[in-house]
Amino acid sequence: MNDIRRTILWVIFGFSMVLLWDKWQVHNGHKATFFPGATPAAVAPASSAPAASGTAGASTVPAPTAAAAPANAQQVPGGVPQPAAAAQRQRVTLTSDVLRLTFDSEGGSLTHGELLKYPDMADKSKPFMLLDESAQRVYVAQTGLIGGAYPTHKTAMSVVAGNRDLQDGQNEISVRFESADLGGVKLAKTWSVKRGAYDVAVKHEIVNTGTAPVSPQLYLQLVRDGNKPPGESSFYSTFTGPAVYTEAKKYHKVEFKDIENGKAEIDKSSTNGYVAMVQHYFASAWLLGNDVQRDLFVRKVDTNLYSVGMITPVGEIAPGQSKTVDARLFAGPQVETMLESLTPGLELVKDYGWLTILAKPLYWLLDQLHKVLNNWGWSIVALVFLLKIAFYWLNAKAYASMAKMKAINPKIMEMRERLKDKPQQMQQEMMRIYREEKVNPMGGCFPIMIQIPVFIALYWVLLSSVEMRNAPWIGWIKDLSSPDPFFILPLLMTASSLLQTALNPAPPDPLQAKMMWFMPLIFSVMFFFFPAGLVLYWLTNNILSIAQQWIINTRMGVPPQFNLPKFR
Repeated sequence: MNDIRRTILWVIFGFSMVLLWDKWQVHNGHKATFFPGATPAAVAPASSAPAASGTAGASTVPAPTAAAAPANAQQVPGGVPQPAAAAQRQRVTLTSDVLRLTFDSEGGSLTHGELLKYPDMADKSKPFMLLDESAQRVYVAQTGLIGGAYPTHKTAMSVVAGNRDLQDGQNEISVRFESADLGGVKLAKTWSVKRGAYDVAVKHEIVNTGTAPVSPQLYLQLVRDGNKPPGESSFYSTFTGPAVYTEAKKYHKVEFKDIENGKAEIDKSSTNGYVAMVQHYFASAWLLGNDVQRDLFVRKVDTNLYSVGMITPVGEIAPGQSKTVDARLFAGPQVETMLESLTPGLELVKDYGWLTILAKPLYWLLDQLHKVLNNWGWSIVALVFLLKIAFYWLNAKAYASMAKMKAINPKIMEMRERLKDKPQQMQQEMMRIYREEKVNPMGGCFPIMIQIPVFIALYWVLLSSVEMRNAPWIGWIKDLSSPDPFFILPLLMTASSLLQTALNPAPPDPLQAKMMWFMPLIFSVMFFFFPAGLVLYWLTNNILSIAQQWIINTRMGVPPQFNLPKFR
């Protein structure tokens, strides 16, 4: 029975690892999966820039399907721009201490966004570009008015002169765009960036220049292609795509393929929440104040081009009067504490899936340790050490059970050899030995199984945390989010896994004994391509487990004994 139970434990553990690997290879998004993942959407390369507009396809917005968006979202303009010569368009750049944002005077749209505190993974001398509008990729933020022939993100606007760089002692900079009179309405759009902030205030001033009341609606949308972000690892993939949050349905990710097929299902109307575009480590999101009515939509814009957005009524504006609608655009890293401070639920763009209830306190503890140690690598080591202390008694029971099994293993082996031709009698004799020796074959299984969700949650914390990006540990480990360049940590992790196997009692069945050795080798191969921070966490756990197992075996009078493989 012991060998059968041990095999079951290994299968459960192995299945957990396979699920982790599988879900790390695919997009996050389906609630039905155990881990935050889903089958990735097949996407074509980003469409090239249309000659008519001079942009990389972000202007083409055909009507969405009824399943994807409310009816009024169909009024968001398509690819026909307002009359404006290309030479008249201006590019205006705002530079704060953390952001460099470039705007297009056509619609006053945000077309480029660089995060100055986060280097590009391919060229660390350059800042990471989150938003972009080029022939290679499209990821832009747009706003405008619908409900009439009003100014949209395709309307030529004039730029009001002003300071564009944040100076010493200055806390805020802004740029203002003003449209001409269209349909009896003028739109002024002011983007303001504060020092140290990744949320950009966007003030929309709508003026009725006509002779009759108007009731326009304001739309806010994020448009991007369906390609994976540049520099993504070929060995793992995280969710990229739209996300919608409302208090009623909470956080919901939308696959590009579901938008493509008209199967996207989101809350259509709400007075709270946000819309976002999410990728590994970073996100953007449109935010409105609570109790502001909004219609939410996701839609296909063009070939391999998608948008997520919301539409809010401005209300009736009498002739000669004006109204203002304030919004915010977040464009930055998924730093959990910062996201929590911006709006309720925004921290969920850093998605831990069904393990959120465990992952959030683990992240909090990791963050507290970092405040003391000031090194994310040592913080990982310290966190695993604290978890081993928390689970000490569970581990002690598991290892004590294994030590007892190891002590009676010679007796079991002799009995199996003697009764190898009498399987029924063999099982009866085995149960008799367990009863006499007071050994529970499952005693080593349950304590370990209880801990598996905790360590899987920590796995997702380390995988999702932008703090690991470009964070050094010691010596050759310059980036905990990238694989070990010299494979030292994976080799040590493999060695520790094999040492753990050698310290465990060998299964009497030769086939199971071989499985016990092959499984750590198979799983260790994956760690050669994992980020160094994940390998460090697993290596630390292995080392502490070996030390505890060694101590418990010694206390129980079971001398350290290495069960080496026999593959003949």
